[in-house]
Amino acid sequence: MPASSTLRRSLVAAATLPLLFGALAACGYGSSADKDDTAKATPAANGKKLSADSVKIGYFPNLTHATPLIGVQEGLFQKELGGTAVKTATFNAGPSEIEALNAGSIDIGWIGPSPAINGFTKSKGQSLRIIGGSASGGVKLVVNPSKVKSLDDLKGKNIATPQLGNTQDVAFLNWIAEKGWKVDAQSGKGDVNVVRTDNKITPDAFKSGSVDGAWVPEPTASKLVSEGGKVLLDESDLWPDKQFVITNIIVSQKFLKEHPDVVEAVLRGSVKTNEWIGSHPDQAKASANAALKKLSGKALPADIIDPAWTSIKTLDDPLAATLQAQADHAVKAGLLKQPDLKGIYDLAPLNKVLKSLGKPEVADAGLGVK
Repeated sequence: MPASSTLRRSLVAAATLPLLFGALAACGYGSSADKDDTAKATPAANGKKLSADSVKIGYFPNLTHATPLIGVQEGLFQKELGGTAVKTATFNAGPSEIEALNAGSIDIGWIGPSPAINGFTKSKGQSLRIIGGSASGGVKLVVNPSKVKSLDDLKGKNIATPQLGNTQDVAFLNWIAEKGWKVDAQSGKGDVNVVRTDNKITPDAFKSGSVDGAWVPEPTASKLVSEGGKVLLDESDLWPDKQFVITNIIVSQKFLKEHPDVVEAVLRGSVKTNEWIGSHPDQAKASANAALKKLSGKALPADIIDPAWTSIKTLDDPLAATLQAQADHAVKAGLLKQPDLKGIYDLAPLNKVLKSLGKPEVADAGLGVK
């Protein structure tokens, strides 16, 4: 088997180890703490109210959540919802968003694949459904070019990851294993020293020289580049078609059953927001940054947001095959017990929206509801 194929499988398997550790992935540079923003867009004056008075959506103040950032900021969700009001809450970690969904504090959320899998399996398939995709990409290995000139030079170096057991941490641990190097997963000590560092702190650690590089998501990766770092590897290059799911849309099964018209309206807003992002990239980038400033009090400077923005692709397709691959390869690697993901997707509402807009439908890789 080609080494590149083995590497891809190993990295895919790595993406699901947070299910074991229950680690919380920090949302990165420029983010805020979890909070209920209770941002209420004003319902359209003449808009028809749907089956619910309001819909509560959750997401991260992060560029990989550009769709809700922009869709809320530009009123694109509210336009589709008419007289049904949008309420929002932001989170720093997937598990806390899942808790909010289970508690009914939010109805629909944008979230990474591992928390979605974890939430689904822990509830024995009763809590949520994935109803759409939102983003792919945005993870890079950035190094100090004076210390690390090639991938082989990583041996003996101090490389940061966001947190023990988070997606990037395990992806890097498995990449190391593919090189034939040894590292103790818990301590991070070995042929490469894996230094678990919060994304907000990593840039200072990089500047001080206490770490020689980092395997991190955007916009932290671009922050390191702005401090003199060099991108040595883009994780997208390790995946077929250079695409892997990093953000999905989930909904509570209760809300989906009781308010299918509202769910459909939110999905229509998501699809139209992604379409607007694609046709207005500069305006969309500015809108996302304005939303980040509103949520965190801090906008991203141009030398960070510009490269970060281009490395993240917004899309409607949940890339279900990559979610299945993550689970399959994690099981083969002995990282978790076989999860039963049958029924994790319900893409019927999204495909209805896509068809109505003349767009191609998307597949659930055999993991849809029957």
